[in-house]
Amino acid sequence: MKMGIVGLPNVGKSTLFNAITKAGAECANYPFCTIEPNVGVVAVPDERLEKLAQMYKTQKVTPAIIEFVDIAGLVKGASHGEGLGNKFLSHIREVDSIIEVVRCFDDTNVVHVDGNINPTRDIETINLELIFADLETVDKRLESAKKKLKADKKYQEEINLLEKVKQQLEQEKPARAIEMTEEEKEILKESFLLTMKPVLYIANVSEEQLENPENDENVKKVIEYAKQENAQVIPLCIKIEEELASLEPEEQVEMLEALGLKESGLDKVIKASYDLLGLMSFLTAGEPEVRAWTIKKGTKAPKAAGKIHSDIERGFIRAEIVSYHDLITEGSMNNVKEKGLVRLEGKDYIMQDGDVVLFRFNV
Repeated sequence: MKMGIVGLPNVGKSTLFNAITKAGAECANYPFCTIEPNVGVVAVPDERLEKLAQMYKTQKVTPAIIEFVDIAGLVKGASHGEGLGNKFLSHIREVDSIIEVVRCFDDTNVVHVDGNINPTRDIETINLELIFADLETVDKRLESAKKKLKADKKYQEEINLLEKVKQQLEQEKPARAIEMTEEEKEILKESFLLTMKPVLYIANVSEEQLENPENDENVKKVIEYAKQENAQVIPLCIKIEEELASLEPEEQVEMLEALGLKESGLDKVIKASYDLLGLMSFLTAGEPEVRAWTIKKGTKAPKAAGKIHSDIERGFIRAEIVSYHDLITEGSMNNVKEKGLVRLEGKDYIMQDGDVVLFRFNV
């Protein structure tokens, strides 16, 4: 699953990407690996894994991972090929969700592409380019569906949906803001609309602004805009995050304490990105390895078992499950078994985040 980092030039987009991927390099089992110069793979922070590793006395810990893509900077007119527009749009089509970096800090040494700081304008510049690109896509698909309607009336439903989406886009609003059924989302999936992708906004602030970001006028503008599409906003001083990422783990802890922070902003971004993609983790634990397995929320037990191996899914019998909280509270698997806290679940069980699982199967 990929998160695309987008933004205007000089907003901190590439610095955020570099900080995230450098932080990811500290992970033993999933070091930062360069798929392309602008793609990084990092571990999802999960303190549960270390606690389970201590319990089972294992040395191998394998976290869940997520990919981040640093997408070419955008300028006005990208939907018509301005700047690196075509490359920008094609890269966004390939990601599952978008992190949009918005500049909220003022610094005379860092030139703003439009001359001054205006978060609302900057967000609209990016979102309008995506909307214009989607309008072109919707028009082409509408034309195709209307031709097919003559031979098959089933295309009427698609036409009605596309016209509703077109009306939304013409009002300069993203398609994701429309309330849709799962069936409607499935119909639109083939269109690969850019404005259907969920968004996480990063308000890039100065160190001074970070002390009380909710009262900062520029951050308020980002939050107000994000409310229109129920999107999350994370205020972040990317300059600090870059410095943190360059430190050794012990030094990072000291710097976070000095700043009065419990965790780095990058950890918040990675966790929020994982959640934005609709993902969660179930856990397997034993002496050989403690591991987090990534699945979509709502996944049933056999499908989750298939993440480990297709044979386990094919021969699924049952899942022996204990919640992470119960296991840590009781201190061992023997204790949770004695207290009857281990559940036997069948094929219809919907997995929950933090389930510690042993799958039984026969092939």
